[in-house]
Amino acid sequence: MKNARTPDQQFARLVKLSSMLFVLLFSYFMFADATIPLTPQAMVTRTVTKVTPQISGKVSLVAVKNNQRVQQGELLFVIDAAPYQLAVAQAKLALEQAKQDNTELDAALHAAAAEVEASSAMAEQQQIIAKRLNTLYLTRGVSQQLTDQANSDALAAEANLLAAKARLEKLKVNRGTLGDDNLKLRQAQNHLQQAELNLAYTRISADHQGIVTNLQLDAGSFATTGQPLLALVSDEIDIIADFREKSLRGINPGYQAMISFDAEPGKLYAATVTSIDAGVSAGQFDANARLAAPQESERWVRDAQRLRLHLQLQHTPSDTLAAGARATVQLVPDNPVLGFFAKLQSKAISILHYIY
Repeated sequence: MKNARTPDQQFARLVKLSSMLFVLLFSYFMFADATIPLTPQAMVTRTVTKVTPQISGKVSLVAVKNNQRVQQGELLFVIDAAPYQLAVAQAKLALEQAKQDNTELDAALHAAAAEVEASSAMAEQQQIIAKRLNTLYLTRGVSQQLTDQANSDALAAEANLLAAKARLEKLKVNRGTLGDDNLKLRQAQNHLQQAELNLAYTRISADHQGIVTNLQLDAGSFATTGQPLLALVSDEIDIIADFREKSLRGINPGYQAMISFDAEPGKLYAATVTSIDAGVSAGQFDANARLAAPQESERWVRDAQRLRLHLQLQHTPSDTLAAGARATVQLVPDNPVLGFFAKLQSKAISILHYIY
């Protein structure tokens, strides 16, 4: 019969086993961290569009409910269109007035052109008369008074011609380009287009499919230009994961990964790394004209820097993942043995996250 171990011997054996287990676990974690890195610092993100009206006015209709799924182009809400319909009507009247003004200017141009021709003929006739009388005056055929009157009439006719030409030129400037392409018409058409555009802005539709959320709106509310009224969460999912930078050696876009979500413990989804952020906020400095402020720390071992990865699921889960849902990301190497341990590790961690 074997001798029973004393309590001291049992304790010593337990200590040895615990030490061996600790060494084995520590060695595994060191090995796993270098070859099959994992991070629980991951979450689901979606593009969130702040739906903002481009005009101001009273909301007359809200066509959606909070957390309702909508398709691209589906109506969200309507702003009272009456003021903008009046603006369109006013712009149409202004365009009609511009066309009428152009017609009047065209008639005035014809009249001014005829006046220039008449003044030109009159000035030419007065010049001929003045020249003839001046010739006769040299032979004492006419009096000085008659000659002076003829010269004065010629100068007056020339001045009238210049004035007629100036009036014609002014009308041409006011009229601008002949036809329907002059400045006044273009301005009136531009105002009409702006008024019609503002009228179209009274109906706010979804720019993309997604889910309406944070709806703080009801009929009778006043919408202000540039003030968001609801959020539209896109269906497109982007998984972000923060890894220690030493764990990202050899990790490039296309690298395989497995993702588990806290809401579905033990269930793994295949994913692919799509990109790695070029930097983090700690590496960004503002040009504020101040001297550098080096970080001071008395710690021998500093905190590891984390960099952000973006991943894409190969198959979207059947259940909708909310923006901000927590996840665990496991990077999977090509080695089948390491891939097996990575899968076991990811499943174990996901279950632990579900428990705690």
